[in-house]
Amino acid sequence: MKLSLLLEKVNILSGFGDFDPRYEEEVLSLCCDSRKAAEGAVFVCIKGAVSDGHEYAPAAYSKGCRIFVAERELSLPDDALVIISDNTRIALAEMSQKFFGDPSKDIKVIGITGTKGKTTTAQLIYQILNASGIKAGYIGTNGIMYDGQFFESVNTTPESYDLAYYMRKMIEADVKYLALEVSSQALYMERVRGISFEACVFTNLSPDHIGGSEHPDFDHYKASKERLFSEFAPKIAIYNADDEASEYMMKNCSSPKFSYSICGRGHFNADELKLYRESGRLGIRFRISAGKELSGMVDLPMPGDFNASNALAAAAVCLSAGVEFEKILSSLSNVSMKGRFEVVDALPYATFVIDYAHNGMSLRSVLSTLRKYEPARLICVFGSVGGRTKLRRAELGKVASEMCDFCIITSDNPDNEEPMQIIDEIAAAFGDDGCDYVKIPSRREAVLYAVRNARKGDIVLFAGKGHEEYQLICGKREYFCERETIIEGAFSMLLGR
Repeated sequence: MKLSLLLEKVNILSGFGDFDPRYEEEVLSLCCDSRKAAEGAVFVCIKGAVSDGHEYAPAAYSKGCRIFVAERELSLPDDALVIISDNTRIALAEMSQKFFGDPSKDIKVIGITGTKGKTTTAQLIYQILNASGIKAGYIGTNGIMYDGQFFESVNTTPESYDLAYYMRKMIEADVKYLALEVSSQALYMERVRGISFEACVFTNLSPDHIGGSEHPDFDHYKASKERLFSEFAPKIAIYNADDEASEYMMKNCSSPKFSYSICGRGHFNADELKLYRESGRLGIRFRISAGKELSGMVDLPMPGDFNASNALAAAAVCLSAGVEFEKILSSLSNVSMKGRFEVVDALPYATFVIDYAHNGMSLRSVLSTLRKYEPARLICVFGSVGGRTKLRRAELGKVASEMCDFCIITSDNPDNEEPMQIIDEIAAAFGDDGCDYVKIPSRREAVLYAVRNARKGDIVLFAGKGHEEYQLICGKREYFCERETIIEGAFSMLLGR
């Protein structure tokens, strides 16, 4: 694509000359990582929380880049073309959409935002659509999935260039719908700029991702999410009528709006909720109703009222996509969710559950649900990430100490922080009245300890890692699969080792 066409929607402050022949050059790729720079690529300088892409422009030049988009002048040789824009994040998003032919015009994008439930709701939509013969893709916390393929993603919502790239790949694979998790950071960092949304879903809101390199305060976090409904003008908006923040989220939304509720307040409702435990499965049964004509029971193999709420949101989306109601009910009764209330069949006398719960609100919700199954003991293995908001540590410690019978405090992606320092900060929130606990810095050893010490009737929750199959230590991802480690520990127990 010619550079002049690529820059059509970019707000250019300087560097653009109408008669400069370089504006008619063909651009072969875009990048904001100097390691991916090459001849024929445009390097976009993005300023991040940790590093500034402007500092890496010389490295990109050395790899053959001669065209740069930046927010300030760069010290480069004279043959480099430097285009100055007021916001290079917006520029990258606009250029990426243009480069890949505005892919959201050719695929129906369902955006899901909220503090909790994004992954589950998006995955349910993805699974229901595919089970119904409608080819769908997924992009979010659990990676990138379409047409039997899987790719890892560093962020919940990838960078704008990667988003546009995978959307185009999905279109080439004849994918019709994309279930896309839209994080608050993706909104304020302009990663989804230029995408047209078929529908957008709001799940719930609570304080999270605040401090450090994330949002400066709760108001900023909340306002970032609200943009999905006010600025992006989806064809329809679907929201959780049971969450008080919905009024704020919908206040400037001009789209047709539909609500869902497990308390009888919505256009789509769930009632008769009842937890069940059968053949190693934990789940919840409930009735879904849509208006006066559609009504049916679901056996969702995922426990908790919150999962009934997520399933209801997914059902509303899929109904709007034309999926038959009976097909939605049958699909929901056969879903599986990696790392989201995932039961690991390991020992015959205890139940092991893996979940991504990584803040106070989500941990309380999961533990409350597990407590309803009346375990002999409720045990939690958990930690908190390093290099990010420290507010979570006290929240997690307080919730776990109040709700568990025993805790194993360990590591969860400590990155460049000292693991014991994080563990000690969590433990400080236990207080004199909290449950007993042990500190085990190695996540692997903590998991094995939990399995070895599980008793008959215990439910052991492994919180925080969820779907992840790594530990982030000193900036490097080291392979670690909680599921495999649980099974390893159980196998050793059964062999009497």
